[in-house]
Formats: sequence, C-alpha cells, structure tokens
Amino acid sequence: MNASEYDNLARVEGTHWYYAGKRELVRRWIQRARPPEKADTLLDCGAGTGRFAKEMEAHCRVLALDDHEEALRHLRALFRPEQVLSLAGDRVPLPDGSLEYVTALDVLEHVPDDAAVVSGFHRLLRPGGLAVVTVPASMALWSDWDVSLHHFRRYSLPQLRALFPADQWELVHVNYTNVFAFPAVWLLRRWRKWFPARAGGERAEDKLPGPFANSVLRALFVGPAFWPVPFPFGVSLVLVARRR
Repeated sequence: MNASEYDNLARVEGTHWYYAGKRELVRRWIQRARPPEKADTLLDCGAGTGRFAKEMEAHCRVLALDDHEEALRHLRALFRPEQVLSLAGDRVPLPDGSLEYVTALDVLEHVPDDAAVVSGFHRLLRPGGLAVVTVPASMALWSDWDVSLHHFRRYSLPQLRALFPADQWELVHVNYTNVFAFPAVWLLRRWRKWFPARAGGERAEDKLPGPFANSVLRALFVGPAFWPVPFPFGVSLVLVARRR
C-alpha cells in the first residue's frame, strides 16, 4: 500500500465497523473451528499495523509478517524483535509444519501469485492447522479505493475456493460477507466513477460513522458471516480451511 494508507488505517481501524468487524469474525471463526491454546503459534501474514496480531496475543503465541517498511515500523513498535518477520526472498523464514494458525486479512489481493502464497500457508501449517483468509469480493465493486491499495483483483467465491484444493485442504467454511452493505457500496463506487468532481474530499472508506450507525453496520457485517446460508454476493469473502 501507499505509505499514507497505513496512516489512514491506523487512524480508523480500532473502531471502524469494517475493520473491527473483520477482526471479530476471524477471531470467532478461529474459536469455532480450532480454539487456540497458549502454546499454539499463529502467523498473521500481511500484518499491517499489527492490530489483529496484538489482539490474538491474549490467546496464543503470535508472529507478525510483512514486507513493507511502513508496516514493519508499526510492527516493531508493538512486538518483540523475534515476533516480527519479513520475507526472505519470496519465502517465509519459518520451518515446514511449524504453525497451528495462519491468518491473512485482506492480503491475497495484494500479491500477483496468490496460489503460491496459499501453497506457502500449506507448507507452514501442521496437519490439522487452520488457515483463515478474508479478501475483497466482486470485481463489480472495483474502484479507486482498490487502486490506491494496490490490489490486483477482487474475488468471486469459486475463485477463492479454487486456491485451496481438496487434496490439500478441508474447507470448513467459505462464504460472502458484508452482504447487506453491497448495494450501498456499489452505488457509492459508481458515483465516484461517474461523477469524480462531485465525489471529492475524504473517501467514505476512511470516515468513521457515528456510534449508533457504526455498531449497526458492524453487527450486519459479523452476524451473517455465521449464518448457514450460501450468499450470492457480498463486499467481502471469508474462508476457513484445515490443512490435510
């Protein structure tokens, strides 16, 4: 991401419904699929400002990985030196089968070869270890926001599922999330595309709603992520997979 995007993220992610909701649903899926123990190790890939990794320290041992200097600056301020990792070439500097959990919150869309990254998750996890991934969904929502964040793509559900082949992974859950926000997000991004002069100023993605609206939007994001309903669309996708 651009350096300024880390500052935007750090400013709003603590309470903003989208970022806080995303962290909550990942924590809840981890607790549901494989409750962590203190001796377990979780690697948060593309850890960014480190907020999710820091929240998980209450549950298990945490490592934070990133390859952008701006992110590493944030991570080094939060964690001990041995907890902060950067890539060695294109490889995570950890032994095979050394982790119980790998998380990647809105990371795969930033890399050219997402299949290679998922293969790396498989290498790092022990058999039975858990990968939890979130990604932005639907190329119909592609906008200036994706460009500023250096996204390569937004995902469909079949596209994300195909990265986790059945001979290597047991899919615990995969579904669209943030379903109810989809129409509003689509309209907002079309407006910015069609009328850029009128859409100037701060992006809606960087604005923190009022407390009531923020709490309602967060509940509408997190709650449906646990409904046993196959949604046809959404702003995001979440996937939970167990390594075979």
